[in-house]
Amino acid sequence: MIHFPQSLIKVPSLHKIFHSCCLEFLFISTGLITCLTPRRVTGQEALPPQITADPELLVDSVDLFEGASQPTLLEMIFAGNPFGVAIVCVILLLSVVSAYFIIEHFVSIRRKHLMPAPVLGEIEDLILAGDIKRAVDFCRDPENYSLATEVILAGLNRYQSSEFGFAEYRSAVEEAGEDLTSQLYRRTEVLNVIGSVAPMLGLTGTVLGMIEAFTTIAALDGMARPGQLAGGIGQALITTLLGLVVAIPTMVAYSYFRNKIDSIVAEAGKRIERVMMPLGRKKTLK
Repeated sequence: MIHFPQSLIKVPSLHKIFHSCCLEFLFISTGLITCLTPRRVTGQEALPPQITADPELLVDSVDLFEGASQPTLLEMIFAGNPFGVAIVCVILLLSVVSAYFIIEHFVSIRRKHLMPAPVLGEIEDLILAGDIKRAVDFCRDPENYSLATEVILAGLNRYQSSEFGFAEYRSAVEEAGEDLTSQLYRRTEVLNVIGSVAPMLGLTGTVLGMIEAFTTIAALDGMARPGQLAGGIGQALITTLLGLVVAIPTMVAYSYFRNKIDSIVAEAGKRIERVMMPLGRKKTLK
């Protein structure tokens, strides 16, 4: 049997994303506990004296709080410091690149594209009929290009060029199969890189947001209000969310395509062996 490599590059697990999530959770939880722990205040300290002394002012302040509009998610994404906004933009760019390659792989990594049945059937008939020259020309036709035809073409060329081609074509087929399979795997590596980098960028944004929050606390001698810390903490949460939203589906797609390549390559190896089998018996084919 002709063997193609089933996994030249192992499919990585999602442990990288898991570790990133744990680190980000540790940063965020520590910052939130530190920044948002309320001080013990007396009733007189809870509100300014002029508000507590005048019931009308108290009612007006409550109405103003209830009427305040909440920022949208888009406003929160681009409301941080310039470095945080730059990280968000990079993560969004990675999401576009990831979506493009996922769509491209769905279109190109398919059985009918890598090993079209009608084309393989025609080549098999030509080899059975002993017409090796026409089979070679058929494989070289750009309209019939596929992974399977390239592998078969390598075997036919070795068969024709060597006196002992009937015994050597298998090695040519295996070498071509390894090269083309490696090319398929390398095409999916972009998804692996994006899936690994996106949560790291989210972690970087988390660190920047927490630094901003603690800097605010230090500047106000530890008397910062939650509203003054919301910008930094919000940036930390937003970048973490965006990094994970990009990384998780990207890594899932990466694993899916790697497994799909394994399946198609294994099936192609068996099909090509059946197509090339007459070459081992008919040593006088021309």
